[in-house]
Amino acid sequence: MSTSHETASGGSAGYHEPVGRGETSPWVTGLAVFAGSLMIVIGIFHATVGLVALFRNEVYVVGVEYMFAFDVTTWGWIHLVAGVLVLAAGCAVLAGQLWGRIVGIALAVLSMVANFLFVPYYPVWALLIIALDVFVIWALCSFDRDAAAR
Repeated sequence: MSTSHETASGGSAGYHEPVGRGETSPWVTGLAVFAGSLMIVIGIFHATVGLVALFRNEVYVVGVEYMFAFDVTTWGWIHLVAGVLVLAAGCAVLAGQLWGRIVGIALAVLSMVANFLFVPYYPVWALLIIALDVFVIWALCSFDRDAAAR
């Protein structure tokens, strides 16, 4: 039993030889759609948290004193700007733009850092967004343009 793909000429295809050229890989395309959609959702979440922090800042209560303490209004602006940027990058990923994936990875990392620093204000929410950012980074990093072109 052979562990490699057989070519039409009877030989085996190597790692650099295309197999099934002309087919679109549903996994690769699905990861891009997943990442772009998730980025849009994360952007909406960020913007919602930002607007709540700006207009109803008594919702967030700080328990233990934390090393990185910002005013809730400052956090509101940080989350609002991050939300708009992540949402725009998510739309670019869905549109198939390379810059959208690159910017999306960078923004997901920044989103993770911002939410880590936001943990004292809303811990469960911040950890949920961090977990979603991990999935976005994984999906955007595993995207392969060559496989999507097949």
